[in-house]
Amino acid sequence: MSTFKKLASDTALYGLSTILGRMLNWLLVIVHTYVFARPARLSSNVEIYSYMAVLLLIYTLGMESAFFRYAARQKERLQEYFDRSLSIVMVVSIVLSGLILLFAEPIAELLHYPDQVRYVRWAAWILAIDAIMAIPFARLRVQNQARRFVTAKLINIFVNIGLNLFFLIVCDDVYHGRYLSGLKPLVDAIYDPAIGPGYIFLANLIANALYVFFLWDTFRGFRLRLERSEVVTLVNYAFPLMLTGLIGVVNQTTDRIFLRYFLPEGFYPGLTSEDALGIYGNCYKLSVFMALAIQSFKFAADPFFFSRGEDKNAPGLLAQVTKWFVIVCVIIWVGVSLNLDVLGLFIGKAYRSGLGIVPILMLANLILGVYYNIAFWFKLSDKTMYGTLITALGAGSTLLLNMTLIPAMGYMGCAVAFLISSVVMCWVCYVLGNKHYPVPYNVRSALGYIAAGGLLIYLSAQITIPDLRIAIPYHLLLFGLFLGAVFVVERKTFVPALARLRKRKAAVSEE
Repeated sequence: MSTFKKLASDTALYGLSTILGRMLNWLLVIVHTYVFARPARLSSNVEIYSYMAVLLLIYTLGMESAFFRYAARQKERLQEYFDRSLSIVMVVSIVLSGLILLFAEPIAELLHYPDQVRYVRWAAWILAIDAIMAIPFARLRVQNQARRFVTAKLINIFVNIGLNLFFLIVCDDVYHGRYLSGLKPLVDAIYDPAIGPGYIFLANLIANALYVFFLWDTFRGFRLRLERSEVVTLVNYAFPLMLTGLIGVVNQTTDRIFLRYFLPEGFYPGLTSEDALGIYGNCYKLSVFMALAIQSFKFAADPFFFSRGEDKNAPGLLAQVTKWFVIVCVIIWVGVSLNLDVLGLFIGKAYRSGLGIVPILMLANLILGVYYNIAFWFKLSDKTMYGTLITALGAGSTLLLNMTLIPAMGYMGCAVAFLISSVVMCWVCYVLGNKHYPVPYNVRSALGYIAAGGLLIYLSAQITIPDLRIAIPYHLLLFGLFLGAVFVVERKTFVPALARLRKRKAAVSEE
């Protein structure tokens, strides 16, 4: 059980920065959707950040995974692999961001946002910093410095939140003379209301630039190393993983990139395609709870399983971890989906029409999380090209489904396309994994929990209770019953664990 405790401990620490911390960051959705009451004003942010997610994979070239792979197995050469991984990422980042800065105006024109050239330039700087700092953060994970990792991430989050509040609320209010009129000359010098949603990019850029300051010592001893043979070794391992990640991100961002172009004019009465994109993009953020839970798990699981790749007990351990991963994610899915009426209060009224996509997107992310878990077979067996092929299949499905479903279903088609694609990837990965790296997964348990959670969410949605004073206790009761059912089903695990906990408490009290 000590291995489970180690994984759970690391997941909890990383979760502090990814789930707890970024839940605070998620609260910016409240600010953004209330400050920019017209969804169309946030459409460019939704779309540009989608492109940024794709480009970040190209910038990093999968060097994080390559660094894990070689540094975890040859820890005495950690500095060498750090130097080489970082050197590759730095060169790529400088070249690509330089090109974006040089061609910012035509890029903005191509995206049909000609008045937002500065957004494109700020995005270029954000990408370069994020990519370069990815390797120092990977080093912290390899060296088990989870607390430092968490501290840097939390500082970034709080700075980003503070700057968003400062620019979008305080500066705007002072500029328009609502209060603190004595500060107006200062605000006039640093604030331009015409920038509007662009301050979201600027706040992100300033906050991320602070990473360099806080993690400066991780660069100590660094020197540029681009020896051809070593670079080829790293790239050969990482490139298929980069392609897998790249196709995966395309898979997850295609909806926001395609929606504005494939949505028929007048599909939503009184709304433009930009409005629809703004609604979908911000309701999409309500599904972030699942995505962040998966991300925090991945932060801990990558070095955990790579370090145990040669262990004969690894398949059984992976099966057990996957089982509990599914249970926890289903609980999150049910908890959020049952309380959408409350969560809807966190976004502006103009955005609430898109809340129906949240349960579907969360389920899609859950299935995708299962895929990430069972995909360890091709990472541990160095057959990473399978990952590329599987993810390409998923991306192809997403592209075709979005083009087909958006004209017929609007942004609901985006959510359904993502779900179907995730199921296809997970199923194909499971079938191939059984042939190349058999793992005794408890498929019946996973499908049972997902089916039960989905049924409860569906039945609950059929009963509309407009009075929140009744709706909230009712939904909490349903959620409590679901948790109780999980406890009963898994009592063989929970009861002995609780007994051990009571014994420890008793031993501590006796001391």
